Amino acid sequence: MLDGLRKINKSYPLVTTKVEESGEHVILGTGELYMDSVLHDLRRLYAEMELKVSDPVTRFCETVVEASAIKCYAMTPNKKNKLTMVAEPLEAGIAEDVESGKVSIRDPVRKIGKFFEDNYGYDLLASRNIWAFGPDDMGPNILQNDTLPSEVDQKLLKSARDTIRQGFSWATREGPLCEEPMRNIKFRIMDVSLAPEAIFRGGGQIIPTARRACYSSFLMSSPRLMEPVYSCSMIGPADAVSSLYTVLARRRGHVLQDGPIAGTPLYSVKGLIPVIDSFGFETDLRIHTQGQATVSLVFDRWSIVPGDPLDKDIKLRPLEPASAQATARDFVLKTRRRKGLAEDVTISKFLEPELFRNLKDSGILDG
Repeated sequence: MLDGLRKINKSYPLVTTKVEESGEHVILGTGELYMDSVLHDLRRLYAEMELKVSDPVTRFCETVVEASAIKCYAMTPNKKNKLTMVAEPLEAGIAEDVESGKVSIRDPVRKIGKFFEDNYGYDLLASRNIWAFGPDDMGPNILQNDTLPSEVDQKLLKSARDTIRQGFSWATREGPLCEEPMRNIKFRIMDVSLAPEAIFRGGGQIIPTARRACYSSFLMSSPRLMEPVYSCSMIGPADAVSSLYTVLARRRGHVLQDGPIAGTPLYSVKGLIPVIDSFGFETDLRIHTQGQATVSLVFDRWSIVPGDPLDKDIKLRPLEPASAQATARDFVLKTRRRKGLAEDVTISKFLEPELFRNLKDSGILDG
């Protein structure tokens, strides 16, 4: 099977394969039909064996909807360095600009600075202190140095810059909610105190600490889950339009516009449907319209899943669909189970014990 998976990886440009911690082998690809063809070839051509395949699963992203309630700090294991960060949502449009390559972290500092100044109204200092995009060079998150030269020794900070970046990209690659990538977040480094001796501020100390500082500031900023959404365009006769509405509504989708196509007896309907609810959508639609409607699905955007993923008061019952406000919680728990992670997200695991106690005493945190 592994040999077959390696061949699949080489033969199909749009497929990646990976192994989860739970030991599952996951194939990532685009669309249902495409995945069916890949699995057919894996069974017949490459591995020549029968495979047991789970239902398709969807990638999520983790994000925040407001700035951190407090400045979150993390100490290195040797207690000689301390990093303080806050997280906040990125301005709309930045993530898309970074991903499409309009601005690159490899550009000269002045060029990056000018881009953020002109397009997003950043001041000169903030725009020139953007350290990294994460998790990779074209990732939809930003690491920004907001420390003051009067408070933090910039020479020492420069020496730890790369290790802090690595911790940031590790954190944004797999967030604390369910180890999915983060999106649309700006992490600002507010304060750094580093040991003067180089041996005490090596990568082994700083990288996991930077990651923990990112996680704790993320969890203090109203974390939310994001899901991918397809834009679907459907074409069919006039009497099929009502069944399109029914099928979409049943799958948390909705219609944006519909109208006749000039010079033909057909109608065109455009709508949105969450990717996680689009499995079997085509078949369902054909059954409802007796095969008269054709549909094409294209990735459109990431949108925030309704509900708070950390709300412990929500009770989810097996075999019952989650209510609208419990959707995010439902997705997080099921994804964690699938990946073999502990059932719930523990904030105390990432916050410094002292900070956690203070927050609990002041009533900001419960449980």
